[in-house]
Amino acid sequence: MFKITTTAAQQVLSTAKQGGTEELPLRLAAHQKPDGSVDYRMGFDDATDEDIRISSEGIDIVMVPEYVPLLAEATMDFVEIEPGQFHFIFLNPKDANYSPPDAD
Repeated sequence: MFKITTTAAQQVLSTAKQGGTEELPLRLAAHQKPDGSVDYRMGFDDATDEDIRISSEGIDIVMVPEYVPLLAEATMDFVEIEPGQFHFIFLNPKDANYSPPDAD
């Protein structure tokens, strides 16, 4: 199932606190483009009765059932892309642009 790294969880909690949305779950969405790459969306939102609910690293996550197959094996991380520039990234083997991280 979908996972969040410890670093990403810390940033999600920090962002929720800054925005006053600590009580809301993190909503994820994903759409596969014609070229096989995946467009990811996320934000804090109320859960609905139809949502799939999971928890990872203490973060409550919701998504509509149609996104589960695309996100089931994905991991969300928060990394430094360039010096001083941090971003959320999704490591997803179902994304055509996925490249496994180098083993250390």
